[in-house]
Amino acid sequence: MIGAALLAAIAAGTVAGAHVLSRARWPWRTPRTAIALWQALGLAWGIATIGTLLSVALLPYDDGIAGGLRRLSEDSGTRLGVLQLIALLAALGLGAVLPAMLLFAVFRVVRARRRHRALLALIARGEPDGTLVLDHPAAAAYCVPGVRSAKVVISAGTLRLLDKAELAAVLEHERAHARERHDLVLLPFSSLRQVFPRFGLVARSLDAVELLIEMAADDRAKRHRPARELATALLRFAAARPAAAPSGALAAVGASEQARPASPATAPHNMTFRPEATAASPILARVSRLVQPAPSRPATRFAVLAAASLLAIIPPLLYALPR
Repeated sequence: MIGAALLAAIAAGTVAGAHVLSRARWPWRTPRTAIALWQALGLAWGIATIGTLLSVALLPYDDGIAGGLRRLSEDSGTRLGVLQLIALLAALGLGAVLPAMLLFAVFRVVRARRRHRALLALIARGEPDGTLVLDHPAAAAYCVPGVRSAKVVISAGTLRLLDKAELAAVLEHERAHARERHDLVLLPFSSLRQVFPRFGLVARSLDAVELLIEMAADDRAKRHRPARELATALLRFAAARPAAAPSGALAAVGASEQARPASPATAPHNMTFRPEATAASPILARVSRLVQPAPSRPATRFAVLAAASLLAIIPPLLYALPR
């Protein structure tokens, strides 16, 4: 029963942790570390929830999960009551649905990217630096990830909207998405949203991870270009109402990040942001941390990584407890 109680506590704790983390602002200081914590929370929730259901189903055997499954296979479940059968079916169903939806999300994204690459080969022109340019009046900049065929795409509208320095900063941002394979980070969270489409916490968690991924790409771009160039480019993009990125692509500014409070003409010269404004607008949050960066603390990063490691390791170990 100790293992079952611990697994139930972890499952409930991960839900509470996701609720708190989705509204927290400290992850913005160290987005890569926060992303690792989000991944650990998701993994721990799945393993702990399935483990809790299995523990309830295998209570008649009083031998934990591993021992209970062994004894279940020996007597074909003859000792299980109605409640235990329901819990067992729920555990098996959740254990099947989660990876199945992840595989379906991978298949759908790969198919969409293959089609878009074929379209780009027909209508886009290549630049010497490998960037593809679409003859489209709306502002657009996005990355189509891939193992060996990642593409960074911009539109003719983007070339007219940004100056050379701002364009270079945006391209570095998109190349960061391609190099760090941020698309793979998003896949489990987007597939989880497909499994639980009506749960607001799942949607908020996906939004929080998406923002952290954009911030991580911003940080990588800052290594090559001044932060103010990228900040100005983001504000110009958001004010221009950028075109939506195709399925499976990662855009510099999404449709949900349009910054209505700032105009492209005044924002570069007046970058002072109120906390309530950055909390309400993802794009302003990104711009704020670019022009007014808050230092990250090594102790915080260490503590978060330690917590993420424990979350990933402990739930599977509890499966082996005898009771």
